[in-house]
Amino acid sequence: MADPRGFITTPREVAERRPVEERVQDWNEVYPGGPGRALLPIITEQAGRCMDCGIPFCHNGCPLGNLIPEWNDLVWRDDWEAATERLHATNNFPEFTGRLCPAPCETACVVGINRDPVTIKNVEVSIIDKAWDEGWVRPEPPEWLTGKTVAVVGSGPAGLAVAQQLTRAGHTVAVYERDDKPGGLLRYGIPEFKMEKVQLDRRIDQMRKEGTIFRCGSKVGESITGPQLRDRYDAVVFATGATVRRDLPVDGREHGGILQAMDFLPPANRVALGEEAPGQVTATGKDVVIIGGGDTGADCLGTSIRQGARTVTQLEIMPRPADERPDAQPWPTYPMTYKVSSAHEEDGERVYSVSTKRFLGDDDGQVSGLLLAEVEMKDGKLTEIEGTEREIPAQLVLFAMGFTGPETDGAVAQLRLDTDERGNLVRDKSYMTSVPGVFVAGDAGRGQSLIVWALAEGRACAAGVDAYLSGETNLPAPIPPTARPVTA
Repeated sequence: MADPRGFITTPREVAERRPVEERVQDWNEVYPGGPGRALLPIITEQAGRCMDCGIPFCHNGCPLGNLIPEWNDLVWRDDWEAATERLHATNNFPEFTGRLCPAPCETACVVGINRDPVTIKNVEVSIIDKAWDEGWVRPEPPEWLTGKTVAVVGSGPAGLAVAQQLTRAGHTVAVYERDDKPGGLLRYGIPEFKMEKVQLDRRIDQMRKEGTIFRCGSKVGESITGPQLRDRYDAVVFATGATVRRDLPVDGREHGGILQAMDFLPPANRVALGEEAPGQVTATGKDVVIIGGGDTGADCLGTSIRQGARTVTQLEIMPRPADERPDAQPWPTYPMTYKVSSAHEEDGERVYSVSTKRFLGDDDGQVSGLLLAEVEMKDGKLTEIEGTEREIPAQLVLFAMGFTGPETDGAVAQLRLDTDERGNLVRDKSYMTSVPGVFVAGDAGRGQSLIVWALAEGRACAAGVDAYLSGETNLPAPIPPTARPVTA
């Protein structure tokens, strides 16, 4: 145990973000010098709040099974290099989760039963940021090659985790990515102010030095077909994510200026990185309405503010979550509570319990506003409240309502992979699909979920692939694919 009385004597603290008026003028991370450096002055005491529980429920809360009490104790003892080793024992990319994960481990923290939980996510990102600064993160190429080849389709978090694990196991791995650079939504969906792309680029560089091959600009299903890929490689892994976007087909949907979030964020990210984005639609000088109250909506909010939107309104059809854990979501489950992201601190209005009835348009066919109505829950259904209709102005509407599943045309159809009733790719306990030698990891098999689940599934899928190719495996497998439901 770190500090035996730390959870009693030390209050929870988190790093202070840069002032709003400063950070909205740039695209850098909202913490000064990045979250890990911003946290260093307070992180030793915060790690000391860990109780080193006899039954560490934080392990259950984390799909990766991170060894949280161990690296908390090592940070408290100032053994940062050993803490880095324990962190990497279960997580290939802790700088990603330390910035982007909603930290279900913290809602399962035993200290959190009657006090503020340990700042687990903050300790995690501090360890890995210090490790990069100290040069402790190095390529780990395999000592020998198996002669087996694997194709990984998709370079998001699940694909990267699969590829790194299998490369280190000695297999020759090629990652196919349809964009011009690897990273998937980590690169073009996550704004710089949440995670600067240096975090991604140096991991890609590490993986290349370990032997992973990246084939960008490759549209599997077109430039190379699914059957060709299966014939060329000993195993194929689909880590394509859940990219079919949820739409809102109400009257006026055809008006111009109504975009999916993933048609708005990637061009904005490219421009923020100094790249060109022909035909980019920006929020500059516009009344922006974001439909969807989750993380993607917050990303659209922060991006719109930095582009100079006149006003930003974020709509959510569900009621405002409670500030405290609801009784129906007891510890250690993940509670649906009211959250304020860095973007919500900056500007904009959040409106709950409203439904969009119609998009309004001007004479040029561009969206000019929305007709809304308030809704309430009756008999388990959302019902419109009579007499609550109102109009709000909008020259840009962004859909941030999530995704319904993976794309099943192209290579999936060519290989005739089975899907379930929700459109996800069916797999067995080893993550193999209905076609022998073809596997699936992450959102493509699980449905839309968290980055930490993508990494956990990527690591577990790699163990399944390794066992298929080699007859056995020493790779860790955090979870079977149906072990636990999505908790957040």
